[in-house]
Amino acid sequence: MPHALKSLATTLALTVAISGGFPIVYGANAQVSSETDAPGYVALARLTDIAPQVMRVQIRKTTVVDPERAPDVAPGMARLFVEAQVLNLIRGKQGVSESIRYLVDVPRNAKGNVPKLKKQQFLLFARPGTRAGEIQLVSKDAQIAWSPEIEQQARTIITELVSPSAPPSIRGIREALHVRGNLQGEGETQVFLATSTGDPVSITVLRRPGLAPRWAVSLTEIVDEAAAPPRRNTLLWYRLACFLPREIPARALVSDTPADNDLARRDYNYVREQLGPCR
Repeated sequence: MPHALKSLATTLALTVAISGGFPIVYGANAQVSSETDAPGYVALARLTDIAPQVMRVQIRKTTVVDPERAPDVAPGMARLFVEAQVLNLIRGKQGVSESIRYLVDVPRNAKGNVPKLKKQQFLLFARPGTRAGEIQLVSKDAQIAWSPEIEQQARTIITELVSPSAPPSIRGIREALHVRGNLQGEGETQVFLATSTGDPVSITVLRRPGLAPRWAVSLTEIVDEAAAPPRRNTLLWYRLACFLPREIPARALVSDTPADNDLARRDYNYVREQLGPCR
């Protein structure tokens, strides 16, 4: 086994052992995405959100890691030691070497052969390794076949993430209440969210007799009358669709009556239906 491969394999094995297998350490378990399995917005947002480095690379050389040195590889997979040229660093404050090395697991074909990746281009979502020129992929699907469209979508997400007005990560629900109006069927539900930064995020649902419910998301302390639902495949939509809890915790329901708490639950479920599934 080449010295560089042995060094990287040993380093990543020690990292996983020390971390107790904590799931954010995927350097030795990353898996290539095929060109026919293009990721959706949610997959790209998830990867971009946790990856301090995003880069476009071209594979120069791959070496199959001996099975005895990779006992945790899933059946039908092979672990590769990859040497690649960085064509473009899309995200990364620390910079990156022109040539990099990393480990990735790839599926074997029907004959049990390893795919030929030399000269192919990929988008990598990674963190720096412990040695110069080494990186660790942040998850098992963090090597994606490159295309101009995929790169542009990743760039758009990165722009949203680094914006001063970027919505914070959702941690749960602080309070939820429903206040009835003067007319039968009239009322307003407000749901105040807990966030990673402490910045305010709230959801409002307005119901008026004879009209469809109107809901909106506000990123300020004061509920904005001009606020609107988030557009699908935006960072705010991703934060809500993928991280809102399935239901309002009982401790967060602070309406005046149990019946009003039930209405708050109804409106919260309506919002989750409108957001759609996190796929």
